[in-house]
Amino acid sequence: MHRFELIAPCHFGLEAVLKKEIYDLGYEITKVEDGKVTFAGDEEAICRANLFLRTAERVLLKVGEFQAETFDALFEGTKALPWEAYIPEDGKFWVAKATSIKSKLFSPSDIQSIMKKAIVERMKQQYHRSWFSEEGSAYPLRVTIMKDVVTIGLDTSGNSLHKRGYRLSTGKAPITETLAAALILLTPWNRDRILVDPFCGSGTFAIEAALMGMKIPPGMYRTFLAMDWKNLISAKEWKETLEEAKDGICREVKMEIQGYDIDGEMIQIARENAKRAKVAEQIHFQQRSVSELRHSKKYGFIITNPPYGERIGTQESIREIYTEFGRQFRALDSWSAYVITASEHAEQYFGRKADKNRKIYNGMMRTYFYQFLGPKPPQGKKNMESR
Repeated sequence: MHRFELIAPCHFGLEAVLKKEIYDLGYEITKVEDGKVTFAGDEEAICRANLFLRTAERVLLKVGEFQAETFDALFEGTKALPWEAYIPEDGKFWVAKATSIKSKLFSPSDIQSIMKKAIVERMKQQYHRSWFSEEGSAYPLRVTIMKDVVTIGLDTSGNSLHKRGYRLSTGKAPITETLAAALILLTPWNRDRILVDPFCGSGTFAIEAALMGMKIPPGMYRTFLAMDWKNLISAKEWKETLEEAKDGICREVKMEIQGYDIDGEMIQIARENAKRAKVAEQIHFQQRSVSELRHSKKYGFIITNPPYGERIGTQESIREIYTEFGRQFRALDSWSAYVITASEHAEQYFGRKADKNRKIYNGMMRTYFYQFLGPKPPQGKKNMESR
């Protein structure tokens, strides 16, 4: 077994959620920075992190880190790294993405081409060849230069981890699966409690909650690039991780999760997505407007991503939606609501000041995670209310 440093990028503002996930998987956290968590692990950790982490965007195998203020320094620093330990002779390798922040080197295309040349030069020396076919497995690199410090990672995931494989269709302003999972993990919701999303769109919150409740790993139904890296990770390692994942699934659990949307077409899409995620039996989707938001039971949770001005609709229609949402929520006097929105007027329209508010970046957009907290259920009633 090798010991690697692994980097897991995530949404800005949600590093603590990812850190807890990694810790719960049993790995040592070595560094937490804006938008990423670094941890130590072996080959098995690469498999398990890809399969089990709900809030990471991808898993990078850190190859090296060095300072570079000139392209010469970038070339020499890259060439000095032991590429032959990671990329086989026939491997296809390229710098898939280069990001520069507060650094003297800032042209992504120049960074990419210089680093590619440096890796080729290193591999020429190590493999005693003048040319590489690159017909084998893919080894894409992702590079970040922050304040002139170059960090290089091999992308073990391939497609971003938010692409679970169940969501073929989305609404106008979908929330990613990784962000939805992180927001649910920021709440005290558990599978014994009622969960309603009154603006469910393609069903992401409801499906992610059901996956959590059934303990279905988010990467269960997809593949990862490192599955082809026979030089680093054996097929046996992947097979054993998949067996661990299957053994942990709780099929017999029964949850009360509901998703409503005013658009009947979106409800149909949500149902199809839930079927692909193999959680359809756990979720009741229904075409219903927010004015019909009501529930007979107590101590439930609303977790939702309502429409907001920057992406959907006019400010007037946004005001009407939030006002109606607030009115219906007031009748659910023992419930809690968790709302992500880019609208700075959400509390005003909703008619109540949030008990907590957290800033989270959804891509480049700054959003607010408003938390309107209801009373805790009396001891012993936690389970009864949802049965």
